[in-house]
Amino acid sequence: MKYQPTIESLRTHVVPDWYHNAKLGIMITWGLYSVPAWAPYSELDIMEMVAREGFSANKKSPYVAWYLNSMQFKDSPTWKHHVETYGEHFPYDDFRKPFEEASAKMDPDAWAEFFQEAGARYVVFITKHHDGYLLWPSNYRHPFKTDYQSKRDFVGELTEAVRRKNMRMGLYYSGVWDWSFTHTPIDSVFSFVMNMRQSRQYVEYANNHIRELIDRYKPSILWNDIGYPAGTDVNELIAYYYNTVKDGVVNDRWSQIKVPNNSVALASMKAALELMEKEMQEQNLTMMEPRCHYDFRTPEYTSFKEILTEKWETVRGIGKSFEYNQIEDEKIILSSGELIRYFTDIVSKNGNLLIGVGPKADGTFSELHQKPLRELGAWLKVNGEAIFDTRPWKRAEGKTEQGMDVRFTKKAESLYATVLDIPRGKEISLKNLKAADDTEVFLLGHLSPLQWKQEGDSIKVTLPGSLWESATYSFKITPQPE
Repeated sequence: MKYQPTIESLRTHVVPDWYHNAKLGIMITWGLYSVPAWAPYSELDIMEMVAREGFSANKKSPYVAWYLNSMQFKDSPTWKHHVETYGEHFPYDDFRKPFEEASAKMDPDAWAEFFQEAGARYVVFITKHHDGYLLWPSNYRHPFKTDYQSKRDFVGELTEAVRRKNMRMGLYYSGVWDWSFTHTPIDSVFSFVMNMRQSRQYVEYANNHIRELIDRYKPSILWNDIGYPAGTDVNELIAYYYNTVKDGVVNDRWSQIKVPNNSVALASMKAALELMEKEMQEQNLTMMEPRCHYDFRTPEYTSFKEILTEKWETVRGIGKSFEYNQIEDEKIILSSGELIRYFTDIVSKNGNLLIGVGPKADGTFSELHQKPLRELGAWLKVNGEAIFDTRPWKRAEGKTEQGMDVRFTKKAESLYATVLDIPRGKEISLKNLKAADDTEVFLLGHLSPLQWKQEGDSIKVTLPGSLWESATYSFKITPQPE
């Protein structure tokens, strides 16, 4: 099918089965900020911080990739750390040389092997974050900064390594923000919008990059961030992508905001944005409705109570930062049990999980980041049948008679009930399920069917003599009960 650059044509695009089936992706955020590898310690994620404090929370963002923004505020923890560590007159751009030296050790095959061991079906790599530094040798160079891009093609090398492991490759690009052009330090919703680049020169620069990434690497996911600059036809870019990558998907962060250039209109916009920020805090909004075409939504550090009809993908870091933060510890990093329960909950509600892990500047991953992901991968080797290639059931959440939470998924004629806790005793009762007489119940990882009986509106299952150590346990019930 030939897609046209119209919203009507783009809306005929169907989210391909591979994306519905994949469930788990890994986002890699790595760049100049990986040299300081520092952001203020926080037990809250950024969405919780913004809900409490508004956009002023960005002055002390837990995201390492926001180091350049945070260091602009002389009263911020990042500025204090920067001065104490590097000196008051050390500019951000001076991280280029140590990053380029350290990153020479990066091993894309080791990365891909790690991601596969974690159970990931796709990877999303940051090609350009908000600081503007490119991780591929683009033909479209920065107009003001000399060689503001890597000489080594990290994007291409990782793309090839990921595909050799039979995973899909996605590419992230910071569309409307590029702090290497101009940067208004962000501490309000107004400054958030004022950072949206829309000069003709920048529009051409960004458009050329997007087309180059499509043509050179043909990513299965085109993952834009924040928005896309006004003054370009974003529908034309997406149509070009669909016509080039037949089973590709795009996220929902392509909205365009026209920033006025006269003082009266700016004042009006500022007032409207401040009202919007207040409403966001009062209503604790997790997703704003995008004004663009998309295949899936991307709430950040968020899950939901109910099944969403449209496809969505929660994006979050393994800690409070997507990047490696040298001061994060076990209290901040998700344990394997927390990660497994979080992931299972998301999948039951029609979501995917894009989990962020950040390498150090030299391309190695900390043990704190590796451990929960490797343990997730081990769990998926036993329980992946209840996760991959499934769809939501008629409801996502349930309970056992013992009060343990249950999440449901379905595949073909089977229902999967994943208990988000360790069963206690010799039996477990799954509430509000009525099974047919010929039903078979299996505990994934065990070859023989389990004994069961119907007691009122619960299925009581006799557990096997021994259970392996796990955070959650998945039962397969065939045929699907009522």
